[in-house]
Amino acid sequence: MRARACQGTVGILRRVLVIGLMSGTSADGVDAALVEWPDGPAARPFRLIAFEETPLEPALQERIHRLAAGRLAGAEVLRELAALDVALGERFAAAARALALGAGVALERVAVVASHGQTVAHHPELRATLQIGDPSVIAERTGRPVVADFRPRDLAAGGEGAPLAPFFHLAAFADPREGRVVLNLGGIANVTWLPAGGAPDAVVAFDVGPANTLLDAAVQTASRGAERFDAGGSRARRGRVDEKLLAELLDDPFLRRPPPKSTGRERYGLAEAEALVARGAREGRSLDALLATLVAFSAEAVAAACRDFVPGRVARLIVGGGGARNPALMDALGRRFGVPVEPMDAHGVPAAAAEAMAFALLGRNTLLGLPNQLPRTTGAAGPRVLGELVPGADGRTGR
Repeated sequence: MRARACQGTVGILRRVLVIGLMSGTSADGVDAALVEWPDGPAARPFRLIAFEETPLEPALQERIHRLAAGRLAGAEVLRELAALDVALGERFAAAARALALGAGVALERVAVVASHGQTVAHHPELRATLQIGDPSVIAERTGRPVVADFRPRDLAAGGEGAPLAPFFHLAAFADPREGRVVLNLGGIANVTWLPAGGAPDAVVAFDVGPANTLLDAAVQTASRGAERFDAGGSRARRGRVDEKLLAELLDDPFLRRPPPKSTGRERYGLAEAEALVARGAREGRSLDALLATLVAFSAEAVAAACRDFVPGRVARLIVGGGGARNPALMDALGRRFGVPVEPMDAHGVPAAAAEAMAFALLGRNTLLGLPNQLPRTTGAAGPRVLGELVPGADGRTGR
């Protein structure tokens, strides 16, 4: 997909250009966003200059899922982990270079590349997390300083290491008059409560449960890799919700656990999807019915999370991530919320670009030595500057 120039606020006197890179739980592609930020502590006004999605080939996606699911023999694990670290570093670097080229921006003008990497393990109960996509490879191929490994510092400070995107949600979507929930439907669903006025210490954010991980893995498992996802939610729309299975799925200790909390593919991933598909085959449940049930599961989990853990009245639900392009999931959310349910695009941020933009902001703050997480949302002991910085071609770590 070609880079797309985006309109935004102009007139920034001092500005910094940052490329944000993101590969989510589904591991289906690399999102790259080139964003112009104020060269200082303020996040507004910002401008998205270009955004590009680069799909990962199915064979590489399968390798990532197999590694994360622990499907490799013991002797193969370290070799494959090291190999994927380099391979994904190359993919991230290529995405950054292509984005700058398509936008007509020389890489030398980019202050820093901020890469979330690809999460293959996240165990906050162990204070441990692992994102791969070697930042040294990205720095070598682009010549620019690279910020990566955002989560470990938050974990070291007693936090969950996630969610981190709420720092961007606060900057982009807070409103002085109404309380809002920002819902990201990536592989995992997470919510951010933004109270009217947007006081940082009042923001509440946490992972809810699965959004696309189980849906995509179920399709891939049932089709033996012939299909990667339920295009347009068409299968889910044809299916009928299995109420008994839905009740079982909702009877989940993680859903009842109060925030701060985070989760990932370790809990809602390939193994669970395979078990659900196999069970459906035994019980005569079609793939369409399973997908309809999983859509209902995600939507009800979000609705319950907002009822139970959001401390104020929700006037608006703003949705981003890949799930925002699934009409079945959006319809299910609309039926459960008596307020407007809108894509992020309606508020000036392309939904597909939001996570890459979030890491562009986090990377800018790392470069400037400014805190870039919300301690209340992660559970960390206090504000921290997250991310580890790899020098660019000139040996510098700054502009």
